[in-house]
Amino acid sequence: MLIRTYGIVFFLLATAATAFAQQPAFDMGDVPEGHAVAILAGGCFWCMEPPYDKMDGVVETISGYTGGSVANPTYRQVVRNNTGHYEAILLVYDPDTVSYEELLDTFWVNVDPLDAGGQFCDRGDSYRTGIFALDAKQRRAAEQSIRELDESDRLRFPVVTEVMDADTFYVAEEYHQDYYRKNPLRYRTYRTGCGRDARLRQLWGADAPY
Repeated sequence: MLIRTYGIVFFLLATAATAFAQQPAFDMGDVPEGHAVAILAGGCFWCMEPPYDKMDGVVETISGYTGGSVANPTYRQVVRNNTGHYEAILLVYDPDTVSYEELLDTFWVNVDPLDAGGQFCDRGDSYRTGIFALDAKQRRAAEQSIRELDESDRLRFPVVTEVMDADTFYVAEEYHQDYYRKNPLRYRTYRTGCGRDARLRQLWGADAPY
């Protein structure tokens, strides 16, 4: 039986035609010369776009799905938690302006890295946190970032976020892209109702984004 979450409730507002459309894979050939890509999963992808859209050096933020076994998955398939996909964001960024380590710093304060079963009110595999490394350098940086968090004792418990090799990234349906801008009231209602901000403040104190 599916656990009803705010994300699924809002999904029901989408059109059936959009919900069943197969989703395309992101083409790495579209990345501008001199730019790089990061793929991060932090629960609901609606909530992971805003902090990166504000960052200098991040030129594009895309919501999508990665890490699963089904090609071209739809949102409906992913939220059933039987495809193995994570809701994730793909960042295109200028490494001369913002470093991968800085992207990770922003990632941590926007997630609960102690929760292995989802994020906040959203439960299930598709809402897990994860860092998808595109190369050995990103993997080393991500693993080092986790070690530093664990050794700091800031969170009191070990980080459960996994570092994985990057897989195909499928671009989510258009209505998910920039959802917080297109539907600001629904977005704020979801974010508050899901308990995301309250938990982030509990974990990160003054460093929490809201």
